[in-house]
Amino acid sequence: MRKNILLLLFLGAVLTLTGCTSVSEPYYNPGTQPVTQYEDPEAQLITQYEDPGTQPPPPCEIIDMQPLVRLEDMAALISTGGEHDPAATAVARGANDFAFRLGATLLEGVGHDNFVVSPFSVWMPLAALVNATQQPLRPALIETLGAGGSSTEDINRAASRMLFDLTNDRPRRESLGQWHGSEESALHIANAIFVDYNWPLRREFAQTFADFYRGSSMNLDFETPEAVDAVNQWASDNTNGLIDEVIREFDPDAIAAVANAIYFSGAWLDEFDPDNTERGTFYSPAGEREVYFMRQHRLFTYFEDEQVQAVNLGFVCGSGMKIILPKDGDAVGLLSSMTGGCFERMRNDSVLGEGMLKLPRFSIENTIDNLANALIAMGVPLFDKGARPLTGGLVYDDGYPVWLGGAVQVAMIEADEEGATAAAVTVMEVFGILSVPNPEATFVMICDTPFAFILHSGTRDGGRQVLFMGVVNQP
Repeated sequence: MRKNILLLLFLGAVLTLTGCTSVSEPYYNPGTQPVTQYEDPEAQLITQYEDPGTQPPPPCEIIDMQPLVRLEDMAALISTGGEHDPAATAVARGANDFAFRLGATLLEGVGHDNFVVSPFSVWMPLAALVNATQQPLRPALIETLGAGGSSTEDINRAASRMLFDLTNDRPRRESLGQWHGSEESALHIANAIFVDYNWPLRREFAQTFADFYRGSSMNLDFETPEAVDAVNQWASDNTNGLIDEVIREFDPDAIAAVANAIYFSGAWLDEFDPDNTERGTFYSPAGEREVYFMRQHRLFTYFEDEQVQAVNLGFVCGSGMKIILPKDGDAVGLLSSMTGGCFERMRNDSVLGEGMLKLPRFSIENTIDNLANALIAMGVPLFDKGARPLTGGLVYDDGYPVWLGGAVQVAMIEADEEGATAAAVTVMEVFGILSVPNPEATFVMICDTPFAFILHSGTRDGGRQVLFMGVVNQP
């Protein structure tokens, strides 16, 4: 049976996460085998069929099972403590533009439902796949990622620098098999690629994936149930058990699964007093609802204009969540119209204000199974079978078509008096084979109508990197 699908898994509501995270090192999950070491039999891969009507020969049998990229062979993440890198800054800022464009596209069908997505969890795997994309299509992918004019090297360098900042460059070398949440690491980011035994991963991609994205590589037999179990276990291990089923079965043509997991759990810098929590009415588009409102009266970083009120809730680890309350009650319309520039202006024009905030507890989980359609609409060229966008760049494919065939994300977020927790997994199937000023404002902000949130984390290049975003229509 010829296999032709690559699955990408990723995790990521909009989090501000800085100095409180960890990044996964390549590791081998119990029950899986390290990825094959493979020598390319040809200096130049075939780029066209000799006979389009002829079935390809079966892939070669893998005999020597050795790790393709060992831990000691990985390059260190690129530090942001040196000189300013304008090219990396452009890429990082573009990642936020991508976040808001993706959010706007996905929000078109939300209606009165709640919604959460991790754009960063989608951006990161697509950035890694730039390295596997054929050159004629590569500029279009880079443009969609918000980094038009940047080189592949710029993308890789920026991704490494973002991971350095977001994770504080604290790889967990003491645990190569699993990650377990701790108070020291509020944010965890992991990347991996699972490859079927019969389709060797290209050495160049594996090394780049490890060096710049901290991506691990391992072999599975995709024809067995154990392969599904291994990928789901990896997802569970890297989301602290919050997301334990990403896939139920592999397509018969699946050849690999690229996975990204992102998990955040942080305590508020100023926790809400449970004694101040009270029941009240939330005015949802679907009707009034009785919910529990948390309440605080203190100094906030506060923004207000003709359209919105917004406060930033900080976490002990240095991350933050921006709560945005539209004055017309249309949170979907608000988030759909936002851009990276709007987000920056909201942050830069905020002042220190003393006021009262009433915010409902909320918990959201959704599956975004129309992610592929959204990415196609945004211009991602990797879904075009005829163009064979990933042929020759990801696996040793003998020149046969390799392309993205589908994408889905599972995401969740919950917030209460103590803090917030968020997680996401994105799966893409590949076919083919501040100094404190004096208070300047007083306010009352009662979030009893739909509101939006953005979870972000600080990076030197991109400022506050958007990790999650969403709307609360029905807490």
